[in-house]
Amino acid sequence: MTVSLTGGPYFDQLTVGTVYDSAPAVTLTDGLAAVHQSILGNRLRLPLDTHLSKSVTGEQTALAHPGLVCDVAIGQSTLATHHVIANLFYRGLRFHRFPHIGETLHTRTEVVALRENSHKAGRAPSGLAALRVTSTDRHGEVILDFYRCAMLPLSGDPDPGRVRHSDDMSSVGPSDDWPWGIPQGWDLDAYRRETGCRTFVAPTPGTIYRSSGDVVSSAPELARLSMNIAAVHHDQREQGRRLVYGGHTIGLALGQANRAFPDMIGILGWVSCDHTGPVREGDTLTSDVTVEAVDEKANGSVVHLRSVVRAQRADASDLDVLDWRFVAVMP
Repeated sequence: MTVSLTGGPYFDQLTVGTVYDSAPAVTLTDGLAAVHQSILGNRLRLPLDTHLSKSVTGEQTALAHPGLVCDVAIGQSTLATHHVIANLFYRGLRFHRFPHIGETLHTRTEVVALRENSHKAGRAPSGLAALRVTSTDRHGEVILDFYRCAMLPLSGDPDPGRVRHSDDMSSVGPSDDWPWGIPQGWDLDAYRRETGCRTFVAPTPGTIYRSSGDVVSSAPELARLSMNIAAVHHDQREQGRRLVYGGHTIGLALGQANRAFPDMIGILGWVSCDHTGPVREGDTLTSDVTVEAVDEKANGSVVHLRSVVRAQRADASDLDVLDWRFVAVMP
């Protein structure tokens, strides 16, 4: 009897320029949004209120939660990272369009850089793979474009004559000169009028908002919901507790930032996002959200925020697990 193992490539089976684009397309639905909200929470008004969303954006259906969109895109990209050990960072995640419920996401993932790690005694050989992830709607219009870096093991029998890749991962990602602005066509006067919120008053740059805690729960369910097939989030355990998908940490951090800024309208993108430590099921996460810069526009504000997240667990000391810089729209 012949047994064929399923799953994606190992590090030594990757080649720069290879494209993975066969993940099933996903239509964003109310049901998908509801389950996502039950795991990560959602206090952004536009995804919650169809009538408000229509008044602000002009579309007939509610705006999709930015975390849901990102999680689906990342999940679709895991065709290339089924055997991932950990995801190290994201760079330059930018919303080119803001999809609504009913939109369908297709995702293309391209290997753009590879670096084999130095071998260390007692540790399985591994390497870093930088991927460019581009998600489009049903018409082929770009919704999301970003880079992520995954650590993958080598296969059990790598070719001894293989190319030892040594690409510079620090150069991965776009430049920082992206023109962040209020999404075209959004009526923030309608947002202020219908919610009763005030025009955003910019705090002093450097002001820190410290959150209360959120427990990490339903981790495999979020991975399944978002099409994430990375085995480490489903059937592998380290120290007796499963490693959580990084977007789970980011999603809870966004919810904590939203509690600090209850009138936050949406997210324009991520400047950078570094996973600085592992998160496991049952951890409790807290965050410090720092206001780094405020760009006041004619009809609203673009606010640069930094969220530093710590995990608290009973069996270990507290540790930093996330350093996330993102850009939000305020009324």
